[in-house]
Amino acid sequence: MKFRAKMIVLLVAAAAALLLGIGIGSVYVAPGDILAIIANHLFGTPLPDALPKSYPAMVLNMRLPRVILAFLTGAALAMGGTVTQSILQNPLASPFGLGISAGAGLGAAIVITFGFAAAGLGAFLLPSVSLGFALATVFLVVFLSSRLDRGVSNVTIILVGTVFSLFCNAVMNLLATSSPAYAERVQLWLLGSFSMKEWDAVWVLAAATALGLVFFLFYARELDVMTFGEESAQAMGVDLIRHKRILLAAVAALTGAAVAFVGIIGFVDLIAPHIVRRWFGAAHRKVLPASALFGGTFLVLCDLAARTLVPAREIPIGAITALLGAPFFLYIFFAGRKNRG
Repeated sequence: MKFRAKMIVLLVAAAAALLLGIGIGSVYVAPGDILAIIANHLFGTPLPDALPKSYPAMVLNMRLPRVILAFLTGAALAMGGTVTQSILQNPLASPFGLGISAGAGLGAAIVITFGFAAAGLGAFLLPSVSLGFALATVFLVVFLSSRLDRGVSNVTIILVGTVFSLFCNAVMNLLATSSPAYAERVQLWLLGSFSMKEWDAVWVLAAATALGLVFFLFYARELDVMTFGEESAQAMGVDLIRHKRILLAAVAALTGAAVAFVGIIGFVDLIAPHIVRRWFGAAHRKVLPASALFGGTFLVLCDLAARTLVPAREIPIGAITALLGAPFFLYIFFAGRKNRG
């Protein structure tokens, strides 16, 4: 199957997942009604006479921003995972494992626990601090890696990132247990949720995801070369240390923007790139947009499961992705060992 046909399949799957995510809930909204409501909002076309009056507000103000935000979050995390795995030449590497998500979570936990406020930021204070901590985390990881290893090898970055992730998680747990009044809010944020999200978050993440895709496509050739190993990259004239720093900083910015609004969501950045590479090959001009589509579709379906598996209750989205991601992690690990053996 050619690349264009595969992308069409992904686009159809993404559209179907979006319609399912918007339509299924406490009240079912048919796909035709969803499209009619969106067309009425955008172009002023008439609504069906039989459509209940409460449906347009429910679709436009509650379900649509939630589902689009879930799609954009999945797309951003999947692209971040794709780039991280290519830089470090490790199918088990991810922004989550490097401590970027944990760093963003630590920033959020500090804001929640100490009740910080800043004039002019309002609802964007917590996302802004989370993004700042995500960027600081990757800079610290690269700095410490360069101190331990002048060549900044991939193994060193992974080990330092893992240690830093554990440290951030320990501090977050300490903050949660020392502040019982905020413990539940911190824990809920750390498990991730798309509930009660508004259009402001959607527009910010849409811009970040689009810029991230364009930026990574600009470095597609360098990513292709890095995939073949450090020695091959150096032989082809790629400045490994410089490109690692630039690309990891971009991954941190994109991942931080994604988790800043919805909390920490793991394993999407591990699952999506691995599956997409099996289907699309190694060329990043193909893998990056395909990973974005697959990751977005995957997270929309995970969010749908989180909302509907338990009646009248919502499971944290991070729990759903972990239930799927942990066995997948083990599969990749043991398959890799079998291939090497």
